[in-house]
Amino acid sequence: MIAMFKNMKTHLMTGVSYMIPFVVAGGVFLALSVMFSGKTAVPEHGLLGNISTIGLAGMALYVPILGGFITYSMVGKPGIGPGMISAYLAFQTKSGFLGGMIAGIVAGVVVYYLKKLKGPKSVGQVMPIFIIPLLGSLISGLIILLVLATPMASFMAFLNDFLLGMRSGSKILLAIILGCMIAFDMGGPFNKTAFFFAVAVMPTYPQLMACVAVADCTPPLGLAIATFLAKKKFNQEETEAGKAALVMGAIGITEGAIPFAAADPLRVIPSIMIGSASASVTSILLNATNHAPWGGLIVLPVVGNWFGYLVAAIVGTAVTTACIVLLKRPINNSQGEKKEKALKEEDLELNF
Repeated sequence: MIAMFKNMKTHLMTGVSYMIPFVVAGGVFLALSVMFSGKTAVPEHGLLGNISTIGLAGMALYVPILGGFITYSMVGKPGIGPGMISAYLAFQTKSGFLGGMIAGIVAGVVVYYLKKLKGPKSVGQVMPIFIIPLLGSLISGLIILLVLATPMASFMAFLNDFLLGMRSGSKILLAIILGCMIAFDMGGPFNKTAFFFAVAVMPTYPQLMACVAVADCTPPLGLAIATFLAKKKFNQEETEAGKAALVMGAIGITEGAIPFAAADPLRVIPSIMIGSASASVTSILLNATNHAPWGGLIVLPVVGNWFGYLVAAIVGTAVTTACIVLLKRPINNSQGEKKEKALKEEDLELNF
């Protein structure tokens, strides 16, 4: 058990490596459908509607994939089912990608102990393909639903009430809080709470919609630029994800930063929170406004004081990039290559 947690970064990186194709495909298709529609909303009809549906499918799958392959790295093939099911439940209960990571780890611990159970020889062959996935999914799923879901929902309700109470207070402090929330879980419950709070007050306070919209784009944009400026600090998969993040950031899809945050959360998440908060504060100080319930650079045509909004995006992106370049360390490819080789060798084994 201790060794399993000691290698937690490797387990997280495994989940990220399998998750990246889903985030890239889903995010880019969704971004392109919005961009070519010419509207600040996801198209629902025609060819662009179909493309957006494909994109949304990819975005719905990345959390279960992340959780499932974190568990796979921890305990092997018997953990894939429990990990994916638990992460899906976390996603459904609005826990975001962080909830998916926690779900994958929880499922890994549950399956680890289930694998220690010794049954009759007659059931030995079906333990890893039937009994362990069945019990693992049940136990870890109940932990997510009974332990994680209700506290998270209650906390989100409290947070929304707290933000409503701050409207008459310091606009700079509110901008910092909203910017940090947007970046913290990149499309998860904190992000959505901040976004929909801004949408709710948009008719009377469009400045908040602008500071949230500009904070949406700086995490992926800053990370994308960092992959070009500090190539030795990112692996090949992250470099490719950086190209997709550039497009996703321009369209206001914060999820483009998720592959980087999942791989190195302790450095990436604080960096993008600082960057998004910087963008939000700059936007509110320059009195930019936004009358569209969307983020990124695509809303520029409907933004009031577009120059201030653009300056805020540049400031937030630059701060994010600087923090990432300063905090991240050069990667060690040897460990990742060994892990990937081991996983490939395991995939070739066929046990009946």
